[in-house]
Amino acid sequence: MGIRKIDQSWIDEYLPEKARPYARLARLDKPIGTWLLAWPCMWSITMAAVPGSLPDFKMMVLFGSGALLLRGAGCTINDLLDQDIDRKVERTRSRPVASGILTPFQGLCFLAFQLSLGLGILLQLNNFSRVLGASSLLLVFSYPLMKRVTFWPQAYLGLTFNWGALLGWAAVRGSLDPSIVLPLYTSGVFWTLVYDTIYAHQDKEDDVRVGVKSTALRFADSTKEWITGFGIACIGSLACSGFYANIGWPYYTFLLAASGQLAWQILTVDLSSRADCNRKFVSNKWFGALVFTGILCGRLFP
Repeated sequence: MGIRKIDQSWIDEYLPEKARPYARLARLDKPIGTWLLAWPCMWSITMAAVPGSLPDFKMMVLFGSGALLLRGAGCTINDLLDQDIDRKVERTRSRPVASGILTPFQGLCFLAFQLSLGLGILLQLNNFSRVLGASSLLLVFSYPLMKRVTFWPQAYLGLTFNWGALLGWAAVRGSLDPSIVLPLYTSGVFWTLVYDTIYAHQDKEDDVRVGVKSTALRFADSTKEWITGFGIACIGSLACSGFYANIGWPYYTFLLAASGQLAWQILTVDLSSRADCNRKFVSNKWFGALVFTGILCGRLFP
């Protein structure tokens, strides 16, 4: 079975040849993962702002940079642990480690580099946030193994990818307010269950063949019913978090728009089409942007 041709991107045009495999390993050519990791951080930082004022710009830059690095590190860990599986899956067999372009040792060195930069960002936060941020590494390192043991790896990804909903607030306030951050975190977990279940439908045939699990396989023909429930829970949790944060009315206007975007995804996605699943998955950057804009406006106009 041959190696799938690598799609051309800005990486091929602008980066030196030796840097290209590392950029692909970090998925720099596919920024959607960074957006999905960054949005819960931005939601939390903005919700933690003083009413009537803008969010902490320095924190947003730090967390944006951290999302880029942690997403890249997570992809590197995933590719190192899953290289044997990736070689058997059409969509992933051209990844740098699976295809042999990079050796596992080179991948490990690159992982150490990314984590070192991430540590530099973490050390700029308060002590409480340092501990909270470091504790997420257990989730990051163990997530790639979940598809081997449970049909719910998407739920575990939700716990991992939305840690920033807790960390962003802690970085600004120095502590956690459970009545606000727990519903916010929960909303992100349910959101992840929606978008990553849609994403997983791209690989369901390959997953059956290689023996890994996903919610796409667990839900099968009932997927839309399940993700509808997750979508409702996501929006309800966001409303609950906003209520306890005493956020202004513009938030709920944008939350209504975000609900429409999520409903559009669920109602129109063709789960038998890899291309459409990917389109709907990528569109989640706009859901995150709508929620963020709502929080921002709700804080500026309480």
